Amino acid sequence: MHCLWCDEEIIPSVNWGNLLLPSRPASLCEKCESELEQIEGDRCRKCSRKTAEVVCRDCQWWESQKRNVLAGNYSVYTYNAFMREIIAKWKYRGDYILRNVFAEVFTEGYYQAFGKKKDAIIIPIPLSENRLKERGFNQAEALAAFLPNQSKSLLARIDSEKQSKKSRKQRITRKNPFTLKETLNKPAILVDDIYTTGTTIRHAAELLKQNGCPEVYSYTLIRG
Repeated sequence: MHCLWCDEEIIPSVNWGNLLLPSRPASLCEKCESELEQIEGDRCRKCSRKTAEVVCRDCQWWESQKRNVLAGNYSVYTYNAFMREIIAKWKYRGDYILRNVFAEVFTEGYYQAFGKKKDAIIIPIPLSENRLKERGFNQAEALAAFLPNQSKSLLARIDSEKQSKKSRKQRITRKNPFTLKETLNKPAILVDDIYTTGTTIRHAAELLKQNGCPEVYSYTLIRG
C-alpha cells in the first residue's frame, strides 16, 4: 500500500492484536494522518463547533430566528490547512479515490453519533445538474456510501451557484435551493462534506419537516 496523498509506502505493523484479525489497510501514512485534526473535547452540542459553550453563538442566533429545524449536526474533522488541500483535490479536481482517506473515521463517527437511530434514512445533500456534470460525482453521496443505514435521494437542487464564492450574509439570506422529490415519515440524517454556516443543511431540513419528516439531523465530514 502507498499513501493516497504523498505516495509513501505504508508498511503495516504486525502484532498479536491484528495477526488473527487484520485491520483495514491504511489510506494515509502516519505523517499525513497526523496532519488531519479530528474534533475532540468540548464542542457545541448543536453543530459540533469547537467551543466551551454548550450551545455556540451561531446556533443561538439560528434559534432566535425561529429556524430551529435541525435537531443537531455532528462533524468529524476541523477544516485545517491540510484538510483544505485534500478537499480541493478530491472535490474540485476529481480525485475520487481520496474519499477512502475518510472511510474508517467517518464510519466510526457515525456509529458514535447515530448508532441507535436504526430507522433513520440517510439523505445526501444533492448537487445541481450543472455542478454534477462539472465534478463527475457528488461528494455527499460518496460519503453516504460508507454508512450502514438506507440512503435515499429525496432532494433535488435547483440552485447551481457555488457556495464557496458567497459571503456569510449571502448564504444565510438566499432562497431555499431545494425541491422535495418524495416525502418521508421517518427520521432523516442529512449527509454533506462540510458544515459552514448551516444554511444549506437547514434549508434541506426545513423542506423535509414542512412535509412530514418528524426529526432531522445532519452528519458532515468537516465543521468549517
